[in-house]
Amino acid sequence: MKFAMNRRSFLSKSATTGAGLLILRNSRLAFAYDANSKLNIAGIGVGGQGRGSLDAFHNMGNNLVALCDVDTRRAGNIHQKHPGAKAYTDFRRMFDQMEKQIDAVLVATPDHTHAVAAVAAMKRGKHVYCEKPLTRTVYEARVMRETAAQHKVVTQMGNQGSAERRLRRAVELVWGGVIGEVREAHVWFGGGNGPMTRPSDTPPVPEGLDWDLWLGPAEDRPYSPVYVPATWRAWRAFGSGIVGDFACHTANIMFRALHLDRLWQKSMNPGASKVVIRLQAWPSEVDVEGYPTSLKVVIELPARGALPAVKATWYAQEKPPQELMLGYERGDWGDLLVGSKGSIYSNNPWNAQYVLLPEKRFEDFEGGPAESLPRVKSHQWEWIEACKGNGQTFSGFEMGGPLTELAQLVNLAAQVEGPIEYDTLSGRILNSERAGGLLHREYRKGWTI
Repeated sequence: MKFAMNRRSFLSKSATTGAGLLILRNSRLAFAYDANSKLNIAGIGVGGQGRGSLDAFHNMGNNLVALCDVDTRRAGNIHQKHPGAKAYTDFRRMFDQMEKQIDAVLVATPDHTHAVAAVAAMKRGKHVYCEKPLTRTVYEARVMRETAAQHKVVTQMGNQGSAERRLRRAVELVWGGVIGEVREAHVWFGGGNGPMTRPSDTPPVPEGLDWDLWLGPAEDRPYSPVYVPATWRAWRAFGSGIVGDFACHTANIMFRALHLDRLWQKSMNPGASKVVIRLQAWPSEVDVEGYPTSLKVVIELPARGALPAVKATWYAQEKPPQELMLGYERGDWGDLLVGSKGSIYSNNPWNAQYVLLPEKRFEDFEGGPAESLPRVKSHQWEWIEACKGNGQTFSGFEMGGPLTELAQLVNLAAQVEGPIEYDTLSGRILNSERAGGLLHREYRKGWTI
């Protein structure tokens, strides 16, 4: 079984392949569209990752009406491809001037500006497709989920592997009891970030880059090429490190297959005053500017209805014991669920190929539970169709929000000593005032959610 596929080639492939089954959904703006309608889409952050999704949306026959990026040089190519789209550097001005002309918004900025842009769009009734991780902080992820629900807009987090048939089948197999009862899970990432040292030099800001807008809600600091255009992910002020960046891919099977989203749903916990998950981290170092070189975090997840409690261990650079692989070669990346009848393992963080373990026991395995999840053309196509009232998204913020919260709680746990106890219903840390202060951070003046 071959696992290799890079992110760019997968994005291109996923926009054009597959077949769809749909589930009806009530969308706030569904009445405005029919199957052949074109959405008017605005892009915020169009010089990098967002370019691929915008191309996909356009190739589906939709209109790109506005393109916003704080770096006019990097955005130049897509502006040339779509000269009819109005150009902006500040999304707030774009909304002020074009609110009535926009149906839906793509947000593909650095992590630290996802929330301010996406929440501004949703509060204006716009559907939102936001790149992963959904937010930079735990609190922002909760606000994104709550805002989407309040305004009844269609949302999708950009973990494109969620549209893959193999990921959906892996989830169905676990739901169907193929590997039995799951009480243990492991997620590991192919490397760490290493300590970061803030630069002391102050080179000039490149022509075409609005540094103040790039900083957005983050603390003020001088421009440096160590942050932009693509190296911001390793810096705590702007990115989420390797755990935050990839958990929405790598932990995707685990989160869905174990129904962990239920821990955030009051309806699934009737009468409960709190639902507590416990995290204990062992980082290689505590880095105020960046993220640990290596990391191990044990997460104790309570029962979800009839499903038993689960002990999940996440690793950056480190890996779980090889013996857990039941004779299968452990890869550099992994999502492993250990069940009472066997295990399921995926080592591809994007397109979620999987194998049932031990291989000999499952070598003649066929069939399994009937398909219960829709199969779709692509992650982007699924969002577009849902915006028109046709079906629903698989990574809406009701799912992407809690998954992001969990990833950012792992990052948070690495900053404090001892375990932390987090109540998913209230969004509060119950046993550490210092850890509670890390759930969010103060925004610069002029920025809010």
